[in-house]
This record gives sequence, C-alpha cells and structure tokens, in this order.
Amino acid sequence: MSPPAATGPILHTARLILRPPALEDFERWADFQADPETTRFIGGPQAPAQAWRAMMSIAGAWALSGVGFFSVIEKSSGQWIGRIGPWFPHGWPGHEVGWSLHRDAMGKGYALEAAVASLDYAFDVLGWDDVIHAIDPDNAPSQNLARRLGSVNGGPGRLPPPFEDAVVDLWGQTRADWTRNRQRLIR
Repeated sequence: MSPPAATGPILHTARLILRPPALEDFERWADFQADPETTRFIGGPQAPAQAWRAMMSIAGAWALSGVGFFSVIEKSSGQWIGRIGPWFPHGWPGHEVGWSLHRDAMGKGYALEAAVASLDYAFDVLGWDDVIHAIDPDNAPSQNLARRLGSVNGGPGRLPPPFEDAVVDLWGQTRADWTRNRQRLIR
C-alpha cells in the first residue's frame, strides 16, 4: 500500500488527474527537477535532496494553506508528468497559477488542460479575484500558454527572497476575464 497523498482536492480532466503530491511521485519529480531544460526558468537543476525538500514544501503548503501545486498524473499511464496549480507563498506578488511539466509530457496539450482546471479551481473554489503567472521574459512556451488562457502581460514583477534576483513578468487575469476566456476555450 502506498503512503497517502497530501490532503487536498482531486480534480479530473479528460486525460489527467490533478492531486496534491504523494511520496510515489518523488522519483519522477526528482528526475524533472534534475533536468536543466525543464528547470531553466524555475531556478535550475536540483539534486534529489533539494527536490525532496521542494516536494515536501508543496505538500506542506496543501496541508497548512489549502493551496499548492497539484501533481499532474496522466490517466492512461498513471505516470507523474508535472506540477501545475494554485500557489501563493509568503511575499509572492499575487495569487499564482503556475505550471511546469516533465520533458516527456511537453507538447501534448497537458499544460493547457491542467491550467484550465487549476484556474477553474482558483476562481470557483478558492474564490480568488485574480491570478498571476510569474514568467521569465525568455520563456516563450509559458508566455504562449498564458496567452492561450487569455492572460495578459502586466510587466515586470519582483519575487521575494530567495528569488529576488529572478527576472519575471507578471501575466494574469481577473475572475471576470476568466469567465469570458473560459468560454472561448471550450468552443
């Protein structure tokens, strides 16, 4: 029997399960965090011990605040493919819905599918009035996803320590924007 996942919601989309992290996610999470390409815009590669602490922080965020990145699980394989969801660390410049996928899950539409479910959750369940996406100005794939979701670039932003040197633009939208943009996406 596997240890339980962190306490929190479980969302289902056509191809994905979004749930708080579980210990069984660690091997793929650590593999993702070690990849220089997938972590290029989120702080760079991490050793397994650092990835462990990051995953535990996300699990703790779910337990203590009711928000954190979902582990994204591909329904057809049961495989962990990334982390996407509502995130609001102390000192963050806004309520964020962020995304990062394992390299082998990129280019399949999973980020859009999971981000839509996460935005629905942020607005409909958490009651957030707006969301941001802190995106490196050189991260064209994330900018493209933000545009597809209907978010707009609000310009440069500042992250709290230890990320104060990160260069980010704050993309985002309001609940009213999402209501309109969500309708466009389901047509």
